[in-house]
Amino acid sequence: MDAKQVLVVANETADRWHLLSAVLRRHSEGPCAFTLLVPAGAPPATLTWTEAGAHEYAQERMEEALDRMRSHGISARGVIGDADPMLAIDDEVMPNRYDEIIISTHSPGISRWLRQDLPNRVARKYRLHLTHVYPDVEALTTQSA
Repeated sequence: MDAKQVLVVANETADRWHLLSAVLRRHSEGPCAFTLLVPAGAPPATLTWTEAGAHEYAQERMEEALDRMRSHGISARGVIGDADPMLAIDDEVMPNRYDEIIISTHSPGISRWLRQDLPNRVARKYRLHLTHVYPDVEALTTQSA
């Protein structure tokens, strides 16, 4: 049986428990190959930033999250993407085959990605199984193709 290809999209929440919990749950359901995509957006609470600074911040978040996944026996590769999360997802999904996307955001009200309607936009565009998680919620939405 081929491993299910799962794209995990997160930035500031990449190393949070709610995301790791979703990845562990998916991993327990059968063979999966995970790719963690971290868009290189502006670091939080910064008025000025450089592209290099944003990339460095994303790299740190990615490494922390990958280390945490690996400490739980999950193998994953990491990718730094465009600052715009939709463009980052496009760049990763278009040349690759994924079976599912897990998007991790902050809670409603504070999430920039939710204000951009990112989970729904991704679900409409790619018609893949999509799971959206955020703190204090196991899985907000699960949409299938």
